[in-house]
Amino acid sequence: MKNIRQYTSEECEALCKKIRRTILDLIHRTKSPHIGSSFSCVELLIALYFKILSVSPEYPEDTNRDRFILSKGHACPTLYVVLAERGFLSTEDLNGFSVDGGLLEQHPNRDLQKGIEASTGSLGHGLSIGVGMSLAGKVDQSTYITYVLLSDGELNEGSVWEAAMFAGHHKLNNLVAIVDYNKIQALGFVKDIVSLEPLSERWQSFGWATKEIDGHDLQEIEDTLRTVPFEKDRPSVVIAHTIKGKGVSFMENELLWHYRTPDSDEYQKALKELSE
Repeated sequence: MKNIRQYTSEECEALCKKIRRTILDLIHRTKSPHIGSSFSCVELLIALYFKILSVSPEYPEDTNRDRFILSKGHACPTLYVVLAERGFLSTEDLNGFSVDGGLLEQHPNRDLQKGIEASTGSLGHGLSIGVGMSLAGKVDQSTYITYVLLSDGELNEGSVWEAAMFAGHHKLNNLVAIVDYNKIQALGFVKDIVSLEPLSERWQSFGWATKEIDGHDLQEIEDTLRTVPFEKDRPSVVIAHTIKGKGVSFMENELLWHYRTPDSDEYQKALKELSE
């Protein structure tokens, strides 16, 4: 199974601003948190869903489809908006985000018909789920690849490293972890809470092949993901250096936008920047 069509780089660049505007609208309208976390992973999900993943809304349960797990489930507005653009969700579905009677909650719930592979948001679980999917693929001799997007703060969870050790031991070269390394977690800068460095070497010590990239460079993301597995018989990890709140100047690299909902003035300022 392949994507319905290939999307050009120009289309993907335009989608990034459009998707950030829609995320902004959803979060402002519902007074929801996590806009900074949602903005930091836009390019990563655009590259995946419009360039890399072998998925189709026409065949959402195809056994050979690639799997994507948003382990950092608090950034689900990005996932929902991308799924809507990709045809898995309707406008009505999207308008049901974080409202009474709506379909979409503030963390993803598994619904294969709508392209959601796993219920996530309790940090530290997504990679373990991905490991299970990858191991099953190996046993079944399937060709699909499992991609898991983790936050950097999530790497404080011991369960992440248990899964990493298991994946390395079983040589799961059909598994790709992507770390959204925006350097800020819930209560402060990552380097001040629990430093992750040297991050690449840590993954390598668990048997993973690693690459570090600019997580906002669509071409670099695509080029990197097209080379997985990076090494024979090793799972692959992409350390994507990103900016929390990317796209809106007064939100970038600011801790408060992990929780803060933009007020009306901030909404208009952000909308203006994203429309330029």
